[in-house]
Amino acid sequence: MDRSWGRIIWVLVVAMAAVVAIECAWIRSAPGQVAAGLRLNEILAGPARDWDGNGAYDAKGDEWVEVQNNGSNPVSLDEYRLTDADRAVRFGFSGSLAPGGIKLVTGSDAVAWQRSAGISTSGLSLNNSGDTVYLLRVMGADTTVVDVHAYGSIEAGTDRSTGHASSESSDWILFDSLNPYTGSGTPSGTGCAPSPGAPNGCTSGVQSTTWGKVKRLYR
Repeated sequence: MDRSWGRIIWVLVVAMAAVVAIECAWIRSAPGQVAAGLRLNEILAGPARDWDGNGAYDAKGDEWVEVQNNGSNPVSLDEYRLTDADRAVRFGFSGSLAPGGIKLVTGSDAVAWQRSAGISTSGLSLNNSGDTVYLLRVMGADTTVVDVHAYGSIEAGTDRSTGHASSESSDWILFDSLNPYTGSGTPSGTGCAPSPGAPNGCTSGVQSTTWGKVKRLYR
């Protein structure tokens, strides 16, 4: 092969590798940005209470995931799906979500959807040692990862959730008022309360609470 052609091919290979690297970096960084539109908002993987409000605790039914419309226009939810590291679809959304709106999906919601779809009723299947939650958009033959969040065993501790610090923030923090984390790992404890179905946030003057007070906030 002529040396000039060899140089050209080498330059093309290097250029293509650079493009792939840039694209991969964008894919990794995109979920951390404060993007307008639907995004994952809060996740609770280790329930020990009746989070779905059906009157009984169930380890499968009381897990939950929140999504939030962080944009300025309503979002049609029909094309969106939830999955985890196993890449099995756990829940399919329907309806629409207004700007600023929050959609709570419990494990029992996932079981009901799976039953209606004729698939295994595994619920959300959030792993308590750590897992990755994906928000997908399925349009015909195309599937796009809209948002993704990986959590570890600290976030998955009993009745702890992990979520965006606020609607305006891209940071994920620990909501651990019901089971304070005092270790030296990350994320660190905040004393904030999980807020299923409500906007995330935590005041600086955190006070102790009871499960009864927390339940009354979301009725």
